Amino acid sequence: MLGYPRIGPNRELKRALEDYWSGRCDEAHLREVARELRADTWRALRDAGLDSVPSGTFSFYDHVLDTAVTFGAVPERHAALGLGPLDTYFAMARGADSAAPLEMTKWFDTNYHYLVPEIAPDTRFRVADRIPIEQYREAAAAGVPARPVLVGPLTFLLLAKPAAGSPDSFRPLDKLDELLDAYAELLGELHSAGAEWVQLDEPAFAADRSPAELDALRRAYHRLGGLARRPDLLVAGYFGDLGEALDVLAVTPVEAIAVDLVAGRSQVDRLPGLPGLQDKTLVAGLVDGRNVWRTDLDDALSTAATLLGLAGSVAVSTSCSLLHVPYDVEAEAGIDPRVKSWLAFAVQKVREVVVLGRALREGRDAVADDLAAARAIAADRAEADLVRDHRVQARLKSLRPQHFRRADYATRRVAQESLRLPPLPTTTIGSFPQTSEVRRARAALRRGRIDRATYRQRMRDEIEHVVRRQEELGLDVLVHGEPERNDMVQYFAEHLGGFACTDHGWVQSYGSRCVRPPILYGDVSRPEPITVEWATHAQRLTTKPVKGMLTGPVTILAWSFVRDDQPLADTAAQIALAIRDEVRDLEAAGIRVVQVDEPALRELLPLRAAEHRRYLEWAVNAFRLATSGVADSTQIHTHLCYSEFGDVIEAIAALDADVTSIEAARSRMEVLGDLAAVGFARGVGPGVYDIHSPRVPEVDEIASLLRAALAAVPAERLWVNPDCGLKTRGYPEVEAALENLVRAAAQVRASLA
Repeated sequence: MLGYPRIGPNRELKRALEDYWSGRCDEAHLREVARELRADTWRALRDAGLDSVPSGTFSFYDHVLDTAVTFGAVPERHAALGLGPLDTYFAMARGADSAAPLEMTKWFDTNYHYLVPEIAPDTRFRVADRIPIEQYREAAAAGVPARPVLVGPLTFLLLAKPAAGSPDSFRPLDKLDELLDAYAELLGELHSAGAEWVQLDEPAFAADRSPAELDALRRAYHRLGGLARRPDLLVAGYFGDLGEALDVLAVTPVEAIAVDLVAGRSQVDRLPGLPGLQDKTLVAGLVDGRNVWRTDLDDALSTAATLLGLAGSVAVSTSCSLLHVPYDVEAEAGIDPRVKSWLAFAVQKVREVVVLGRALREGRDAVADDLAAARAIAADRAEADLVRDHRVQARLKSLRPQHFRRADYATRRVAQESLRLPPLPTTTIGSFPQTSEVRRARAALRRGRIDRATYRQRMRDEIEHVVRRQEELGLDVLVHGEPERNDMVQYFAEHLGGFACTDHGWVQSYGSRCVRPPILYGDVSRPEPITVEWATHAQRLTTKPVKGMLTGPVTILAWSFVRDDQPLADTAAQIALAIRDEVRDLEAAGIRVVQVDEPALRELLPLRAAEHRRYLEWAVNAFRLATSGVADSTQIHTHLCYSEFGDVIEAIAALDADVTSIEAARSRMEVLGDLAAVGFARGVGPGVYDIHSPRVPEVDEIASLLRAALAAVPAERLWVNPDCGLKTRGYPEVEAALENLVRAAAQVRASLA
């Protein structure tokens, strides 16, 4: 098993982090909570029967950030704050005073966010922090057979960015030899501490890599594998087929290679006769670490059996870290028992790994009851009527090309002039702070302490507060603030057929931010309108336009645990039809601006370029299906955030939204150059401040970003907005930041006049 959730079964770490950041607890308390979580996890994994338990997978915020700190890659602006080690670490993640945080983006094609390391030519790599050694010793003292886990040196450098001011020719990978010196030192210290194995994660090689990058992989693991004093090395590649990197690793002197045989099942056919594999342990990732369906144990065991004899030995593991799934399905009392029987969370997946491992060692008869139970569950799911809705299937078959297109943008733009917006119109992305009063009202409704009528009135009161405050601030296009929504995907899943929602299925997104991905088990339908009541209530309170706020089909797909029994394209189209109905109902109710958010468009992009085109075709079609049923005068917005957008720039244009708001503050507007390069000629709102940091940007800072944006986008198409929704922030900082945003927009607007 390659890794485990770390936020705590009851989000203990989340609460301790937020208490620490708010001053409600001290560092000693935070560290004690962390120590107890680590110890409980290690003991549970040992007692479950694992032969090797990962250590070093715990993090206070992010494992890539941990790697940067371990090897001394701390930007000068954070080091110069003069803070202690932990607060410097949090400053890198969240910002502090005038020191902006590191950029944040998605971990490959998952919904987990990592902090992007900044590497400069003069970055001096060294073992600057010995937490991996300390945590190994903690586990060893508890009697746990620990295997320290580190982000591999190649993946670390390939995910990093050149620090500001670096020469154009500089690449972080140029620092590989110096970083390998630091890895060698750390491996030597782990060996001296007693570590028998160390796991180095190299998921970057599930993506396309150049010959030079593959050569760097070869050099790195010949170097580390050739060290005189080191633990045995397990190099783990996951999230897909390792391609040529598997051939490279097989002939290096490492002792084991972990391969993902769920997302990268095609690798099975390439393993026979692979040079060098006979001298290694092959760790077969047969239990899906990213989805929640029970493993077909017969199929997994058959695959494992075909691997015997291809390598020196074969071990069974998860396909990747279990960071991406919730803790324990047995904690869920509210899911339909039949659907629940089909599910496996982290606790159950560890058991599946143990069962498969035992079957390999002792034969099928040793686990006959487990195999029979898994076989019955798989058959029940395949035959269940609640998975299929024939009306939805018939509607999909009736779709025609006209369902995917609107009039051209020029025609729509003229029709939308009736909105009477000023140049550089100001707006927000959608959500406003979820106050403790709002959360208490939702909890009270869930526990039956208030009735639905009382709850609805409290939400209407909060919406009125949000609308009035936006009017006072001077924003041009308003939102209702989304107080009724627990999460931008879960809220819709609760109102759509084909979904199940959990009570305790929390998964870490970044830092203390957790989400509960819904479980999409069947055909998707919309029994009744979902958002119309809230949007129309807000619109009645103001003469300014109010945006209807919806989550797009690709994002609902990406941020759910999705059924694996039909193509993703079909599932996306089903969701798109449900959103299409909602968009049309909003328009019919008088809402003239509708935003359909697709922050996950880039996230689902396959790691291999050969698979991009097919994905982008169905993803773009799903968005267009959702948004093409309205009049030209209805303005369609979309929003994208916290991804590397270069690979999907043409797809962003193909969405054909009237206005696209996009994360840009941390990257200093770099995405606008990419948009200009593809001739993007619609409205665009590059985020002018980073809402994931608590710092309030100054007027001049925002104005400077707007002027930079005007170099790429003409004023008549430029919008002014934050990077993302404001749900996780507090009202004082939000109001201060939005006040500065409006003032900056007015300042730049006046300079245009």
